[in-house]
Amino acid sequence: MSGSVSPLAPKTFASMPALRGVRMATASAGIKYKNRTDVLMMVFDKPASVAGVFTRSKCPSAPVDFCRANLPHGIARAVVVNSGNANAFTGLKGRAATELTAKSAAAAVGCGGNEIYLASTGVIGEPLDATKFAGVLDAMHRDASGDFWFEAAKAIMTTDTYPKVATRSAEIGGVTVTINGIAKGAGMIAPDMATMLSFVVTDADIAPAALQAMLSEGVGPTFNSMTVDSDTSTSDTLMLFATGAAAADGQARVERADDARLATFRVALNEVLKDLALQVCRDGEGATKMLEITVTGAESDAAAKRIALSIANSPLVKTAAAGEDANWGRIVMAVGKAGEMADRDRLAIWFGDVRVAVNGERDPGYSEEAASNVMKEQDIPVKVDIGLGNGHATVWTCDLTKEYVAINGDYRS
Repeated sequence: MSGSVSPLAPKTFASMPALRGVRMATASAGIKYKNRTDVLMMVFDKPASVAGVFTRSKCPSAPVDFCRANLPHGIARAVVVNSGNANAFTGLKGRAATELTAKSAAAAVGCGGNEIYLASTGVIGEPLDATKFAGVLDAMHRDASGDFWFEAAKAIMTTDTYPKVATRSAEIGGVTVTINGIAKGAGMIAPDMATMLSFVVTDADIAPAALQAMLSEGVGPTFNSMTVDSDTSTSDTLMLFATGAAAADGQARVERADDARLATFRVALNEVLKDLALQVCRDGEGATKMLEITVTGAESDAAAKRIALSIANSPLVKTAAAGEDANWGRIVMAVGKAGEMADRDRLAIWFGDVRVAVNGERDPGYSEEAASNVMKEQDIPVKVDIGLGNGHATVWTCDLTKEYVAINGDYRS
């Protein structure tokens, strides 16, 4: 955690209610960081339904492999997360570390190893000494408390400058349920079906298959529409758990994702995912600006998203934002290289409400001053109309500053 908090950090944090059916504890195991918590344990005293989405990286971490193998079982009793070491590209040692951790956690909780989920974040290629936290899991299981969301979010941070929390409530068949989530991010962030690490829990009673369908759909316009630096982590893990505690209030279990009773729940879940994704983006390493890039008029929604990500991931667009330079020529460049259909002579570009280009050339009423004023804001909306079809997409990114280079130039030392 660097000394200064991101200028884009939220001014206030959500007040996180305790959520029935889950308890949490943190510990300092000294994996990489000194004098700070680096292990999180989430405990479900009764079996919880589980869903997950993971990195599309072809070099996934050992914990991602472990979670994928357990997911078909559909039940979770505990999650163990460590920061400071990703346990990725660690070969047989990495697999042994996950097995030892899972065995220790299962013994502490009194459940099967296939009901344990693991996640690790931090340095890649460094063997993880799982004995460091195997010994603290018994005490963590004993001391875990429900009112611990903020501390949990702190324990999973790496280069994050603030903890990321979000909460919403919804109704299922007249019964109020709660959804709480935490996330960590900062760098190596261009999610592909998941993000860095994020854990979302609800007290609703929903079957694993229904949870999975909602989560898989919900990541598209949220976590998968956000990029800090175009790099997809080896460790991306997003998990959703349903403790079922709301059954005590008379909530009937929901088996299918298309059940009409899930309508407000789905909206609330997507709000939590978007809230966490934007907090991750706003804490991009060294970030001072947040860009919301909307592409309309593309051949398809998928084409619009590829063009939007081409703009969002362009180092030249991101450095222009850092320097408050209204350099719309860089947007033209990023549209042109995206590999999707575009017609130069139909292109229009806006910074905020200021149209800077239209019909393939600079807007006749262009004002450098008006465009520059938009770039001075912390939040910069960029809109591009391709002029060819009905495809549209929105993605979020941050600027690229000298601080990003400083953070990543000596990350391991």
